[in-house]
Amino acid sequence: MHMANAFDPESAPEVPARTAELFTRREAVLSASYRLFYREPLEVVRAEGAWLYDSDGRPHLDMYNNVPAIGHAHPAVTAAATAQLSRLNTHTRYLTEGILDYSEALLETFPAALDQVTYACSGSEAVDLAVRMARFVTGREGVIVSAHAYHGTTALAASLSPSLGVNNPVAEAVATVDMRPGMDVETLAAEVRAAAADLEARGHGVAAVIFDSIFSSDGVLPEPVGGLAAAADVARAFGGCVIADEVQPGFGRTGTMWGFSRHGVTPDLVVLGKPMGNGMPISAVVSRREISDAFGASVRYFNTFGGNPVCIAAAQAVLDVITGSLLARHAEQLGQVLADGLASRAERTDLLGDVRAAGLFVGVDVLGSSERQPAETAAAIVNGLRQRRVLISASGPGADVLKIRPPLVFDEAEAEVFFAALDDTLEELS
Repeated sequence: MHMANAFDPESAPEVPARTAELFTRREAVLSASYRLFYREPLEVVRAEGAWLYDSDGRPHLDMYNNVPAIGHAHPAVTAAATAQLSRLNTHTRYLTEGILDYSEALLETFPAALDQVTYACSGSEAVDLAVRMARFVTGREGVIVSAHAYHGTTALAASLSPSLGVNNPVAEAVATVDMRPGMDVETLAAEVRAAAADLEARGHGVAAVIFDSIFSSDGVLPEPVGGLAAAADVARAFGGCVIADEVQPGFGRTGTMWGFSRHGVTPDLVVLGKPMGNGMPISAVVSRREISDAFGASVRYFNTFGGNPVCIAAAQAVLDVITGSLLARHAEQLGQVLADGLASRAERTDLLGDVRAAGLFVGVDVLGSSERQPAETAAAIVNGLRQRRVLISASGPGADVLKIRPPLVFDEAEAEVFFAALDDTLEELS
């Protein structure tokens, strides 16, 4: 299965001996599921803030990995996790105070109706759990997703992820909505209504609609604002739950703490993951009490490592930094700097088209030419930037949207590094 921006050894240029050696060793022991980024893979040995350092000590500006939301190797996370690991690390069937402190602080960032937390280790697990909860409380099976959604890699989450391709077909009880740039609220609501009616007609009913509020895999679509509220109204009219997948847009990235709040909607369940522990494996489902009470009273669920004290300590440090340093507001401001700079360059080149952004989650359409298809141009830009030690990737159904997600601590000086590298890359390709 092709992955945007994947290393292809068949078409790659000659790589350094060290890279070739590591790749050969990797192929010998790791399954074919493991893929590498970039035309020339990058070996990294340490990281700090928004920077990754290669084996020769050279810095690379990381504008893609949204897991280290508050920056790589943040000292607050390192200190919190190390201190907790030196004292205690166990499961949640004992009383510990840290998980209560964190849960109380986390829920303070949500609407009052969302007042319960269930922990897991990955976004995939949390998606799986949220859908199970929705199916249990509604008694229905059908789920509505976007047409190029990615929601995870468990069997259930993968069955809700059309972006994984034809060898990973979506489940029978899934209906899709075709998201596209320029879509208005009324059109989105109509398409969700049609998907719900289709599920009803096929006897599945509607258990849930689940959307990533930035529609990252569909090409980074922050608009239409209010679209998720309209979709939620339709889902609820059909008796379904509303699940917000905040694994990518959550924790301040889109300029608000939670992406769904941009749409003026309160979901029934919210999935958290990736940036929650800044690299430590922790995820969660935040839910309305009536849902978690009904599910928890009737279905046994236990996650051995979910919410363990070490990961909770890391997550507490992340939350403290995000809220204490006002990083959601910072993301909104720096995201505007990126969006404005990209829009001005799009006006000066035939290679770039529409720029779409919410905070520090940015997508840029790449245009084709007589020499290249859009996806080829996108790959050339991504790899041109990689050669200039700036790291981004591509997204969308056609792999023709530049996907830019720097850490929330990204600053204006680093934005200038990016723009200089982009200018050189665009000039080389023009």
